[in-house]
Amino acid sequence: MTDAARGPGATDPATTGTPTPPRRPEDLSRWQVVWRQLPLLAALVALWVFLWDHVDVLTVTTGVILAIVVTRALYLPPVLLSGRFNPWRGLLLGLVMIYDVAVASIQVAARAVWPGWRPMNAIIAVQLLTRSDLVTTLTAEAITVVPGTVVVDIDRERGLLYLHAFGTRTEADLDKARAHVLATEERIVLAIGTHEQAEAVREARRQRKRQGRPSSETEPVELPDRRDDA
Repeated sequence: MTDAARGPGATDPATTGTPTPPRRPEDLSRWQVVWRQLPLLAALVALWVFLWDHVDVLTVTTGVILAIVVTRALYLPPVLLSGRFNPWRGLLLGLVMIYDVAVASIQVAARAVWPGWRPMNAIIAVQLLTRSDLVTTLTAEAITVVPGTVVVDIDRERGLLYLHAFGTRTEADLDKARAHVLATEERIVLAIGTHEQAEAVREARRQRKRQGRPSSETEPVELPDRRDDA
């Protein structure tokens, strides 16, 4: 295929080793956009029904109308899901989150009643691997759910998460907190990210192993294309 046929900005994976960027929302047909937004619309309708605590035709109809208005009329960029879900990775993500919440709850409770223990906390910056708004949001929510860590700010342009970490007394504790954030992001990408994002995360992981770098040291691996949100 010639460069002209691929369009401006595209690359040839066979010659450069760089994956072709994922299609942007404007490159998708109307039905493809609707299909990718269907899970989001269904979740908004379900939330509306839960708020009313009553299921009837009027409630469901108004929920559908409001879901469409919210996703279409607001100024926020459209959230397009990747259209990909790995059941095994999704199950692993859920099990690891349950384990993290349980262990962190016990640790925080034990430290709260431990006599003479003085907390030492820190606000640290973590460079995420991806530039996806959806992945960044899900990562921030997953981190905040675990007791002892709270995301306090997000630098959207540079892909940075700023979080308050509990019980960080040494550099090793800081590295452990960063590695936990990046591991959570990787699991989210491997579960619901695009094929390009998943492969980029795997390649970044292999590169860190080859270079002998710890998992807390990373750099972005994707082009910061804001028009692709999943």
